[in-house]
Amino acid sequence: MATTSDIKNGLCLNLNGKLCTIVEFQHVKPGKGPAFVRSKVRFIESGKVIEHTFSAGHKIDVVRIETRSYQYLYQEGEGYHFMNTENYEQVFINKNMIDNPEFLKEGVICTIVFQADEELPLTVELPPFIEAEVTYTEPGVKGDTATNTLKPATIDTGAEIRVPLFINTGDQIKVDTRTGEYSERLKS
Repeated sequence: MATTSDIKNGLCLNLNGKLCTIVEFQHVKPGKGPAFVRSKVRFIESGKVIEHTFSAGHKIDVVRIETRSYQYLYQEGEGYHFMNTENYEQVFINKNMIDNPEFLKEGVICTIVFQADEELPLTVELPPFIEAEVTYTEPGVKGDTATNTLKPATIDTGAEIRVPLFINTGDQIKVDTRTGEYSERLKS
């Protein structure tokens, strides 16, 4: 059993029977009274972030996690199939375990976080950027490069994002999967 002195960002622990990760923490030693650890924790199942306070020396139940590279294969119903790139083992992941699943492209290498003891998948992390083709957008007008105005566009994954006015259908672009924002146009 670990104690509050072992708390660090990213640590996965069992809190009241639910798995969560430490988002941020702060050791506090007030002038009067005992020390404590103020923290923000994210529950893995729901994604909800709450503030939690541990008293100093409190025992915490640390959960061992592992990260592995998996290749995205295809979507089936409300879930997604991934394949381990080392031993070709396949795993089925529910949609709610993936942040921004609309940016998944066939063949993309993702990082899946597993609870090591039970081999239970917890979360799927997409690569920070993907390359995508614009499948539909309103045509741009020559000279529309000076303003910072954005227009809607659909990319080949089916997601709709906002792009600058000079982007046309068929252009290759780079998209930030964390925010869903246009990053840059790629040279063809």
